[in-house]
Amino acid sequence: MVAPVAPAEVNPYQVALSQLDAVADRLRISDGIRQILRHPKRELTVNFPVKMDDGSVRVFTGYRVQHNDARGPVKGGLRYHPAVDLDEVRALAMWMTWKCAIVNLPYGGAKGGVAVDPRQLSLHELENLTRRYTSEIGIIIGPEFDVPAPDMGTDARVMAWMMDTYSMNQGHSVPGVVTGKPVSVGGTVGRVEATGRGILYIAQETARYLGLQLEGMTVAIQGFGNVGSAAARLLAQAGAKIVAVSDASAGIYRGSGLDIEEVLRHRTSDGRLVGYTGADHITNGELLELPVTLLVPAALESQITDRNATAVRARVIIEGANGPTTTDADRILNANGVFVVPDVLANAGGVVVSYFEWVQDLQSFFWEEDEVNQRLHRIMTRAFQQVVELKEREGCSMRDAAYMLGVARVVDAIQTRGIFP
Repeated sequence: MVAPVAPAEVNPYQVALSQLDAVADRLRISDGIRQILRHPKRELTVNFPVKMDDGSVRVFTGYRVQHNDARGPVKGGLRYHPAVDLDEVRALAMWMTWKCAIVNLPYGGAKGGVAVDPRQLSLHELENLTRRYTSEIGIIIGPEFDVPAPDMGTDARVMAWMMDTYSMNQGHSVPGVVTGKPVSVGGTVGRVEATGRGILYIAQETARYLGLQLEGMTVAIQGFGNVGSAAARLLAQAGAKIVAVSDASAGIYRGSGLDIEEVLRHRTSDGRLVGYTGADHITNGELLELPVTLLVPAALESQITDRNATAVRARVIIEGANGPTTTDADRILNANGVFVVPDVLANAGGVVVSYFEWVQDLQSFFWEEDEVNQRLHRIMTRAFQQVVELKEREGCSMRDAAYMLGVARVVDAIQTRGIFP
């Protein structure tokens, strides 16, 4: 089984720029504003040493990119993955800007990452790396400036180390510097499954819009990490039939539907899908081409390209990952009548509940989980409806409509504030 990996020739930053340019043309954005949007406001690259358990020292490279802060403090996850590079982080930061604007949060976009395979580190080494990286980027993060969150390869424990490190350097506890923390140190209930729950809400709205029934709908999910597994469980609880899931170790398929709770128990004990015996084994590529109603790519970027888009047989794609579909693939899917709900809308549930966590930290007053979920539902469904209305008015794709909505809001903020000095 080969892990999903973005093709080497696909540069995510170029994809992000091409998406921006297409929408900027539609919105008739001036060249000056377009140049502001095309360039991240701030980029920090850090090369830092980490003492390993055997006494040796390794130097790791990390990044933090702040794309645009016209609408407020920048917000974005922290990724630990061997393929992390500056262009990937730039693209992810830009997508975060649009995502926050689409769901109308008072945030700009940022992203961070370290080029490392966290599975190859001991817990002690992972903590050392996180604390040193946090100290290196501490000059540009803070609850009023830049608020990191978990992403691929990071989790609540990593966020707790980041918060503690930043707090020690400040001399007092600063829980609002990161989100996605454990509840015991200022995290919020509902954050762990927030992105997956947002996908459920978007799936419900999409089914209603297209006249489909979510109950009994066949679903394939590429990527069975935090996002994919939560989406699978919640969709199954809502009555959908999950027929295939995959992670970096294996893909599994059962036409009659997988028992997701059983799959989750297997993954909990083993940490991976490999070795699961209750279904047929398939590749990640085969999963993308299954004849299902709903496909949820929730792994890495650039998984659906011009090389495999024509083979996609799903009626609907809801993007759980960031940038899983290239620009060329998007055109093919649209021509083939596939209804694509783009990442900047579909997976925004995570940043929405991160916003809730940040607000609760700043006011030191915490909500019950049903309140978190109700507020998330209201924001996600409203954003979906706004994008659909714009799509119908402009006669364009959901992606173009979402980008038009988000980019226009950022442009409005830039123009309202003016150019300093």
